Formats: sequence, structure tokens, C-alpha cells
Amino acid sequence: MKKVALEELKKECLVCSKCSLGETRINIVFSDGNPDTAKAILIGEAPGENEDKTGTPFVGRAGKLLNEFLHKAGISRENDLYIINTVKCRPPQNRVPTDDEKSACSAYLLKQIELINPNIIIFCGATALKSFYDKKTQISKIRGQVLDIEIAGKVRKCIPIFHPSYLLRYHSLEEGSPRYYMLEDLKKIKELLK
Repeated sequence: MKKVALEELKKECLVCSKCSLGETRINIVFSDGNPDTAKAILIGEAPGENEDKTGTPFVGRAGKLLNEFLHKAGISRENDLYIINTVKCRPPQNRVPTDDEKSACSAYLLKQIELINPNIIIFCGATALKSFYDKKTQISKIRGQVLDIEIAGKVRKCIPIFHPSYLLRYHSLEEGSPRYYMLEDLKKIKELLK
């Protein structure tokens, strides 16, 4: 039932023209992961060039780094996560999606959340966080914290983490480094998924 509903939703996305991003996309980037086994939804910013070509989220350099961190934390991308973005189409030059673009895509995003009904929502990066959390704060100040936010008609446990593209600038795993915090946050998420 869930997969059928998601397939119907994907068909809607394939013909969507609610914003101008649909005019320049190669593919919609609908999701990745197993909707039947996923206990968490990871929401990223927007598809990049590699994602637009493949139709799969987080497959470029940042995606490979995310996979490494998920593996280190013991989280299965294929079974534990359902991965989506705030928008389904790539913004030109990989810019941040506008509020209007996110608004045009929000019904699809909320329906995916409702259908998956995750135990945890992971906001991967500031854009995903700001899409659901209206308090002005930097992600570095609240990353790793469990926030109770009403999304898709239900109060849900949400955890912001750094976006892996941010981590590409930092290579240290020393305590206090962004990569250190990313791994700690993912380990915490792994514990919460048990």
C-alpha cells in the first residue's frame, strides 16, 4: 500500500510544473532507501548535478562522504533511511532553492513524510532545517539536538546534522571538529533508531 501510494506520488512529480525548476531538470530526484524498513527520513537541500543525472539523492562527492559516515555509525542507507530533499529538481548552478521553489514542492515532501511515518527526521544541513524550524539559529548551535516539531500532522523527533558538502572543507576527525560532531550525531541517531 505504501509503495503504491509513493509510486503514484512519484508520477505526479514526473509531470510537475509548479515552479521553473521543472524546465531545466534532467530527472526528478524522488527518493532513495527502502520505504518499508526505513525508521528515519533524511532530508537534504536539493539535487546537485550528479543527482539530476541519476535521479538518486546524495550520489556525488558529498553523498559518498555521507555514506562513509553512515557506515561508521552503523546506519544502513538501504534499510534504515528514506532519503529525500526539500525540492525534487536541481536548482541551476546548484544554488540554494528559493522559498517559492520549496513551497511548490512541499506537498510532495509532506506526503512522503506522512507515508513513511518515520521515528526520526534528520535535517541534513541548514536549508533542510530552516524549511521546518522557524527559530533563527545556526545549525552549528543545535546540531545533534532532538527537536519536537509538528510535521505532516504529527509531532516528530527531528535532529539537525551538518550537510556532508560542508564537511568536504574539513578533513580532521579530532574532537571538536565538524567531522567529529557528524559522527557523534549519527551514532546518537543510531541509538535512537534501536
